[in-house]
Amino acid sequence: MERPADDAMFQRLLADAGVEPGMRVLDVGCGGGDVSLLVARRVGASGTVVGIDRSARAIAMARRRVTELGQPNLRFEEADLLALDPALGLFDAVVGRRVLMYVPEPALALRRLSEHLHPGGIMAFSEVDATMPPTSTVPLPLHERVRGWLWATAVESGADPHLGLRLFAVLEAAGLAAPSVRAEAIVHTPDDRPPTAEIVAAMLPRMLELGIVDEAEVELGTLDQRLGDELARARASYVGELSILAWARRPA
Repeated sequence: MERPADDAMFQRLLADAGVEPGMRVLDVGCGGGDVSLLVARRVGASGTVVGIDRSARAIAMARRRVTELGQPNLRFEEADLLALDPALGLFDAVVGRRVLMYVPEPALALRRLSEHLHPGGIMAFSEVDATMPPTSTVPLPLHERVRGWLWATAVESGADPHLGLRLFAVLEAAGLAAPSVRAEAIVHTPDDRPPTAEIVAAMLPRMLELGIVDEAEVELGTLDQRLGDELARARASYVGELSILAWARRPA
């Protein structure tokens, strides 16, 4: 699904962290390859990107996309980020988006990942945080209800909803140098809405499996329209979860 505001946010993280053309970058928890493609375009033809994910299904989808798009500087491997093959070699940067929140010991994960960085190499991650609730000047009950479904599903699937605000401490505990952290949030309006219904559709099988919702409650076929109508009636702006963007370096 297209999420241009999220992609622009991640591009700013890459720029601030120092990811440049010609670099060799590892994208962990790459899923279908969205972040990997962003990074591949940033490092250019002289750089390379390796995307890893432990899901064979996700890797197969990512490989199909690369074939269709003809991105020669990008490849995907099925792998666990906690047990990477040394044959992958060393990287100039390790990146990820919404990955560490699902890792039980994120500092340990970063310590192990840093072993695959050149000295002085970059570690850059973006995570969402649910500590501060979404904000609007008017009540938006449907938006709040859908947010509850999404976070309940994430937490039941092992996510830490407060990992974002813990990122600085996690980077320090991993032994990384000079951590930098900032927060960004996307302002949603009636004319610039997020693809919330698409996210719900992608997560619906897991929601049903966990008993978070039933299909009749979701009414997926009309959900996007109802969310849009709620914002339009109120002519409201809505700020969702904070994205916490953090970067540091492996000590030289």
